[in-house]
Amino acid sequence: MTEVLVGPFNRVEGDLEVRLEVSDGQVTSAYANSPLFRGFEAMLKGADPRDALTLTPRICGICSISQSAAAAHALAAASGASMTPQGALAAAILHGVENLADHVTHFYLFFMPDFARKEYKGRDWHDAMVDRFTATMGSSQKAALDARARLFHVTGILGGKWPHTLAMQPAGVTRAPTAAEKVRIKATFRAFRRFLENHLFGAPIEEFLACRAASDLDVWTTGDAGLFFQAGRSLGLAKMGQGPGRFLSFGAYPLADGRVTASGVWRDGVVAPVDPSEIVEHVAHSWMQGTRAHPFDGSTKPDEEMAEPGYSWCKAPRLSGETVEVGAFARQVVDAQPLAVALADEGGVRARIAGRLIEVARTQLWLEHWVDALDPGARFMGEFEVPESGRGVGLVEAARGSLGHWVVIDGGRIANYQIVAPTTWNFSPRDDAGQPGALEAALVGAPVGNDETSPLSVQHIVRSFDPCMVCTVH
Repeated sequence: MTEVLVGPFNRVEGDLEVRLEVSDGQVTSAYANSPLFRGFEAMLKGADPRDALTLTPRICGICSISQSAAAAHALAAASGASMTPQGALAAAILHGVENLADHVTHFYLFFMPDFARKEYKGRDWHDAMVDRFTATMGSSQKAALDARARLFHVTGILGGKWPHTLAMQPAGVTRAPTAAEKVRIKATFRAFRRFLENHLFGAPIEEFLACRAASDLDVWTTGDAGLFFQAGRSLGLAKMGQGPGRFLSFGAYPLADGRVTASGVWRDGVVAPVDPSEIVEHVAHSWMQGTRAHPFDGSTKPDEEMAEPGYSWCKAPRLSGETVEVGAFARQVVDAQPLAVALADEGGVRARIAGRLIEVARTQLWLEHWVDALDPGARFMGEFEVPESGRGVGLVEAARGSLGHWVVIDGGRIANYQIVAPTTWNFSPRDDAGQPGALEAALVGAPVGNDETSPLSVQHIVRSFDPCMVCTVH
């Protein structure tokens, strides 16, 4: 048995190291380390509850609206407030734009450039990868960056700016769009559809959503997605990086008539309701003081000695004592999207990327529908007052998966604030019972060449989860 330390990773938001134990050319154990402690939860203690709306989006510059949405819903739950129907719709558009942009950023800038590496020279798809995905130079990358920048004009209209908008509040959003701005938003979405259909899918997005079986991906040859599926077949990505096989989603985009996607946990082909009271954060292998606890009762006290058996600043959240995987693929499986369900047993690198592509197409359709439903003459903001005491949880779906904020208010101030981010779920260390986190489980069995110090298989598996390490330990 040999040990291989992989990291720090490039093209990953924040710092990440993964220690591998390797025998007979494959990974036998993996240990994920989030080496940067930040402590936003500690900053919030004693603050005015409204400060959460300002501070938590600063956790991350990629998914700041997701953090803003979770904070707004947590404060709404603690105070009894609720967003007006049009406020919730505008909030969903803001959040959907960010998630859609995150998925495109991940595919074009974080994930696909690995296939342009010189180690793959000679593969029949390599020259196309070099042309389209070479960092800062690829033709597809340039098109994606331009389309992404134009898409974010919507957050300027509805949110004032991106990232770190303060537009999203417990009772709605701070600004109603005008009729002219609604027309501009619709035009922006039409332009983004052209990018998706000309570059990513190479076909109408409805055609991609018509795929129902894993075999349909084997014959999808158009666009940048088709190039990925071609490379995936060549490298065996369908069988690489299978996680725990349990998928969690809190349900995306809370609207007046319910969430747009289903909430639940998928186990062995069955979706069961999510009970947030069954979420417990373990710290036995984290550099954290204290004991395992539900987020309402949890604490964020770093172990400055970094004592063993801890090996990460990340806590280990578990649902009913089990490891779960979160993310776009998990969300689509829980929502019973046909292709995602067909890929659920596969559950590896190809399935995760396919899940994000499915969600790209579906989110585009949702956004087009939502902007049609905007009513510039309606109320976009309701009433909200900070309670003297209370507690609330805000559960949302960021691009990378399930995000929860738990707030306890006492004497009009924050008595406790705890966050469980998507990458906290996926990149957690072992829990009190020794169960590995989702990534740690997915890396077992990954092939490692004799001369590989940063195995390509590990790179693909890690990036298929799209980690955001700054959110992980916030």
